[in-house]
Amino acid sequence: MGLCLCFRVGSAVAGDDYWHAPFGGSFSANFTVASDYSYAGISQTQLGPAFQAGLDYTSADLGLGLPASLYVGVWGTNVAFPNTGNDIELTISGGARLRAFANRLTVDLGYVRYAYPGVDAAFGYDYGELSATVGYNFGFASVNARLRYSPDSFANSGPSWNKRALVNVPLPFLTLADTVTFATYATVGNVWVEKFLTYGIPGNDYWYWQFGLTATVKSFALSLAYTGTSIDPEGCGNTAYCSGRFFVSLTKTF
Repeated sequence: MGLCLCFRVGSAVAGDDYWHAPFGGSFSANFTVASDYSYAGISQTQLGPAFQAGLDYTSADLGLGLPASLYVGVWGTNVAFPNTGNDIELTISGGARLRAFANRLTVDLGYVRYAYPGVDAAFGYDYGELSATVGYNFGFASVNARLRYSPDSFANSGPSWNKRALVNVPLPFLTLADTVTFATYATVGNVWVEKFLTYGIPGNDYWYWQFGLTATVKSFALSLAYTGTSIDPEGCGNTAYCSGRFFVSLTKTF
């Protein structure tokens, strides 16, 4: 059904640590190994490990009087669904990002397309979403709110809305050898789907949450997190795929 805290696509931000790219833009890439791939609190790998990679391009500023840029990205992961077994999820995104107030405010408008190339088209798993995100960095913490809408969501389940809020707090008083820094985060969201039984949930909507601790050294980030949903095991196919659980992930960016 498709951010580990899997922020899956559209995450590229131009900067000195990224590759120079055509037209004054920049590339960035990431690789992740995780003990579980959770999307909106539901395991997409039947509680098994995930191996993920992404590549993003961000354009140079568009020269509109404010720092604004375009981006495009592709991201992939293994998945394992009860009806179709093991497969690959490919996520392609594109959009525009506006920054203001010394880059503290970020507004992101984009489109996300999810594809499962190994699944028969009759299942209707491929779908797209319009996405809007607003974030602000206060220094001591950053917050963002994201809204995604699909006119026909996963498995031809009709219109869906996914609303999520995120808070990230750096922990400057925690360091190891002056090279390892720490941050903590918490997120809560709600998914609403018109044809919920087709989607695979017991009601029109459910809540999901996640919180964790991330340690970063150079271009590596190690995260320990807890995620869960308001769906009980009976409403999740008598499985623990929607239940509260811990997972760990290691990401390399360059």
